[in-house]
Amino acid sequence: MSQTAPNSDSRWSRRKHARPAEILDAALKVFAQKGFAAARMDDIAREAGVTKGTIYLYFENKEAVFKSLVREAVGGTLDTIAANARNFEGSARDLLRMFLTTMARLLVDSDKVELPKIIISESSNFPWLAEFYRFEVIERGLQLMISLVERGMASGEFRRLPAEHVARLCVAPILFCAIWRVTFSHLDPQPYDYAGLIETHLDILFRGLAFDGASA
Repeated sequence: MSQTAPNSDSRWSRRKHARPAEILDAALKVFAQKGFAAARMDDIAREAGVTKGTIYLYFENKEAVFKSLVREAVGGTLDTIAANARNFEGSARDLLRMFLTTMARLLVDSDKVELPKIIISESSNFPWLAEFYRFEVIERGLQLMISLVERGMASGEFRRLPAEHVARLCVAPILFCAIWRVTFSHLDPQPYDYAGLIETHLDILFRGLAFDGASA
């Protein structure tokens, strides 16, 4: 008499819940290789090791796949940072460091760096890509950054400056690292020290924000 393998239902359930993440991982690889325009649902299915019909169980179309990818890859990180900021009891300086180093790791040390490249290269043909990324990621990130800068100004840690300009200056080197990594890094004679650049940026940033120009 045959018996059902123990916990087979639970294994199937875990596999089913893992599929959307697996599909998004595959989609990122396909979008990075082919670009948004040339990527097909068949390509994503093949990379994920599922049928195209399986993808449609979770995502309506290619656009929905890309939007979910952005929300999960970058939006989720912003949600985590915002939640940590609300409960953070340390200095604004430490909070700002946490924000910038977290975003730097996301864009510099992971394959998520391909997302800005896709947006920049395909936005002229697909304007909604830029609009979606602007308001789903950039605008949210800037508002969060502005709130952290204003928090430091209110506490007396940072001198008074236009917070919207400071926020953009804070993230500019991270974007530079992301663009350099996907565009020029293959021409570097040796791997560039992105972490060193971010640390140097933080030192200069905090000296510029300090009232006496000295790093705390």
